[in-house]
Amino acid sequence: MTRKVFVFEILLIAAALAATVLLYPHLPERVPTHWGIDSHPNGYSPKGALFLFGPGFMAAVMLMTWALPWLSPKRFEIDSFRQTYHLVMLLLFGMMAYIYAVMLWGDCGRAIDMSRAISCGGFLFFVLVGNVMGKVRRNFYLGVRTPWTLASERVWNGTHRFAAKTFVAGGLVGLALSAAGLVLWAILALLIGALAPVVYSLVYYKQLEGRGELEDGVPGREARS
Repeated sequence: MTRKVFVFEILLIAAALAATVLLYPHLPERVPTHWGIDSHPNGYSPKGALFLFGPGFMAAVMLMTWALPWLSPKRFEIDSFRQTYHLVMLLLFGMMAYIYAVMLWGDCGRAIDMSRAISCGGFLFFVLVGNVMGKVRRNFYLGVRTPWTLASERVWNGTHRFAAKTFVAGGLVGLALSAAGLVLWAILALLIGALAPVVYSLVYYKQLEGRGELEDGVPGREARS
């Protein structure tokens, strides 16, 4: 994480904290923290939980960005795709900030279609992550982590090139459907885009296995495709 990104995230966390403190006296004792497909609240929490849902979750993502590279086991480090890793984590941080902003807006009694607002943000996140999915290298934290991708770098790379297409396609279709108010169909599009690479990884692995083209599975010694 660069110093500028670190400062940006600290400032955004501080802004979320300040907004929560400022609005806290004007909020009811229990606030909506979960909404159904129909945008009606179906889950409530004490208003103090907002400090966890907003600044807390954002700080957690920032700390994870620092911790996960250190926790990575040998030969599965993120060094080979460090820039992409930091970009994905920044997108995740931004997604947390966006969801909290929408939640806080709704908790203040402002008129907003929560289901559509949150789902549209999620689908956009899916599209942006899909754009860099092909650059993610084998690791234990990001990407399509199936037994077959983790067992073979060739399968991992092929699956993630495929996932880049399905993530972007599923995200764009989901975004359009969600904007049109068809949230259930949008979720279905997202699920197809997310699950298709899982099936692909199994099929591709078995194809390579059948042709005797599987490598030994040790990172750094695999054949590239």
